Amino acid sequence: MFEKLELTRMAQALAAHAGARMGVIARNVAHADTPGFKAQDLPEFSAVFERSGESMRGTRPGHFTSASRMEEMQTERAPGREAPNGNTVSLEGEMVKSVGARQSHEMALAVYRATSDVIRASLGRSR
Repeated sequence: MFEKLELTRMAQALAAHAGARMGVIARNVAHADTPGFKAQDLPEFSAVFERSGESMRGTRPGHFTSASRMEEMQTERAPGREAPNGNTVSLEGEMVKSVGARQSHEMALAVYRATSDVIRASLGRSR
């Protein structure tokens, strides 16, 4: 039921993007001292979501449902200054990015919880 609502689908996609971004950030931090390592990042969620391509697909006659999927998230080289050993990871920058990813994940969960509460209330059920 929830996956058919546009708002919950978008919140789920935002949570998945935030989780994937935290993984990329963790890999960057793990390689902070690796000579020649180039920091990576994911594109902004809004850009990835817009490129996912909204399309309508009929599952049976007279029925249409949104069938869009987030495209595979591709990492890209993150901008940054190169250290003498060729490494571009900035631990301070990664900390800032991790806070942004955490906030995005918490926002997605808050939207999902609020949507769930509205649906439960409309059905006459409480938590």
